Amino acid sequence: QVQLVESGGGLVQAGGSLRLSCAASGDNFGTYTMGWFRQAPGKEREFVAAVHWLGTFTHYADFVKGRFTISRDNDNSMVYLQMTNLIPDDTAVYYCAADRLAALNTVATKSPSAINYWGKGTLVTISS
Repeated sequence: QVQLVESGGGLVQAGGSLRLSCAASGDNFGTYTMGWFRQAPGKEREFVAAVHWLGTFTHYADFVKGRFTISRDNDNSMVYLQMTNLIPDDTAVYYCAADRLAALNTVATKSPSAINYWGKGTLVTISS
């Protein structure tokens, strides 16, 4: 069992930056590929970024490449999403996800209901 708790959301102006954190509790954190997803009002949940359970590979949605960076700290069971050059379209609830031994493209493409664990989300609002 893994529990995920996101933090770091808030209100920022366009062009600003935020760093989201996801604290994981439970066993074998190092065996989970970790991802960030987001869901804007009236839209489906969408993939943002993932970091492989080995920690050496990352994968991003095209719309965040060059702006967002995902990283993990296996010693402290943490995952981060550094977001820069934010735009109003980035406004959404951001969710942390964990999928055991998953490949990066699997986390990016599988149905959300098939991912092992989810956090409750943190709201990011970007003002224009």
